[in-house]
Amino acid sequence: MSESHSIVGKVVECGSAAISHFLALSLAQQVSIVVATPFIYNLVWQLLYSFRSDRPPMVFHWIPWFGSAIPYGTRPYEFFAECQAKYGDIFSFVLLGKVMTVYLGTKGHEFVFNAKLADVSAEAAYTHLTTPVFGKGVIYDCPNSRLMEQKKFCKGALSKEAFQSYVPLMVEEVYKYFRTSPNFNMNEKSSGKIDVMVTQPEMTIFTASRTLLGKEMRDKLDTGFAYLFGDLDKGFIPVNFVFPNLPLAVNKKRDEAQRTISSTYISLIEERRKNNDIQDRDLIDSLMKNSTYKDGVKMTDQEIANLLIGVLMGGQHTSAATSAWALLHLAERPDVQQELYDEQMRVLDNGKKEVTYDLLQQMPKLNQMIKETLRLHHPLHSLFRKVMRDIQVPNTSYVVPKNYHVLVSPGYCHLQDKYFPNAHTFDLHRWDDDPASSSSGGEQVDYGFGAISKGVSSPYLPFGGGRHRCIGEHFAFLQLGVLMSIFIRTIKWRFPEGKTVPQPDFQSMVTLPIGPAEVVWGKRNPEQKI
Repeated sequence: MSESHSIVGKVVECGSAAISHFLALSLAQQVSIVVATPFIYNLVWQLLYSFRSDRPPMVFHWIPWFGSAIPYGTRPYEFFAECQAKYGDIFSFVLLGKVMTVYLGTKGHEFVFNAKLADVSAEAAYTHLTTPVFGKGVIYDCPNSRLMEQKKFCKGALSKEAFQSYVPLMVEEVYKYFRTSPNFNMNEKSSGKIDVMVTQPEMTIFTASRTLLGKEMRDKLDTGFAYLFGDLDKGFIPVNFVFPNLPLAVNKKRDEAQRTISSTYISLIEERRKNNDIQDRDLIDSLMKNSTYKDGVKMTDQEIANLLIGVLMGGQHTSAATSAWALLHLAERPDVQQELYDEQMRVLDNGKKEVTYDLLQQMPKLNQMIKETLRLHHPLHSLFRKVMRDIQVPNTSYVVPKNYHVLVSPGYCHLQDKYFPNAHTFDLHRWDDDPASSSSGGEQVDYGFGAISKGVSSPYLPFGGGRHRCIGEHFAFLQLGVLMSIFIRTIKWRFPEGKTVPQPDFQSMVTLPIGPAEVVWGKRNPEQKI
């Protein structure tokens, strides 16, 4: 005991001497030491890390905590390519205090998407970002078993029968937008200029709200209510991955929008219950009828409202971005516009028919165009999971420790020539021999919300994979198909003089075109009333 006291005493004595010596220095020297210490620690930590053969190689960085945030955040695919050339498919980098272990390629897809629940967690990775937007008790703010059941609750609104009823509603919304939006105002104008990052988010939210949430909710979007979704959308900023509750103006607007939208949903739910008016019109009815977990616990009205926000917002980003990119690529390809128009005329009997769910299935070129757009522009350049216990990387000496994050990038795979020759070229005909999604088929697994493909080793995974694969994949293709079918039949469009397809903006959570992303449009038939 006396020996341990002696050691403690010496440590305290040394510490006191060091503090006294530090305080005796000039202010400039003190500041220099305080500033330099984390940099020295960072360099020593990286040096010691480099000697470990059981860890993936670490990307060198000068700035503590921030790590590789700047190159990764501004040009992720270039960053991945540079790291892959130096370290191989598996490497780690520091991002805002977190160690991210990247596994590029199809083996990486398999490693992360089919990992065991006990090994990795999407909930732990995303909850800081998504919970303030969606609300508590849903999506990533609940155990994975609850999320799987929530997906199952939504199945009725994402069935073939539901889709068949959605198409005419979407058609009605698109034509209404062409008529009434100042971006087009087609019954007054036969040509004009639009910014697709203004029109496509609006058209996406209108069509999704009309079909999934019903006419009452859609009508509210014709008022200032629509701007609340924009305020929610702006809550998806990278800093909120780490600090979701900073007193920023965007976060205050996000929180107010969440409260207002969810309370509006709750009011409608309570009104339908009061009037015993629960049918099969929309997702609201579906959740009111079927939202009891296996253990007998019922979702509260607040949780139903939050889930409605999550479902709508989950598809809003991706479909808006994808339709915008489709319009931009077609703006420089009048030949492809014509090819798609010819298909429309063939399937729709020279315009005598309007598009339906069944007729959409007879438009392979339209669907291939959507697939090609998703290949070139994966909505999310990175997908994460938090490591919950040490995991071995198969066929390597590497172990990824608990509390690290693993990262995969299907979008990076999409742009590799070894998987897709001339990968950076927009070519819908690369899918001529594969009209179905290349990630479908094979062994199936049901995580509770319906059977999906178990295999995730495909290089083409625009909707992710495994238990967290997007359940809105078929709805997205339906919505995009209807939107693009009507665009192609109604107008021609091109870039303004001197403009071309803009570069991606990777600083947003969703890969959007750098704005303004403008195209010039003209009605195919200037005399036609919409």
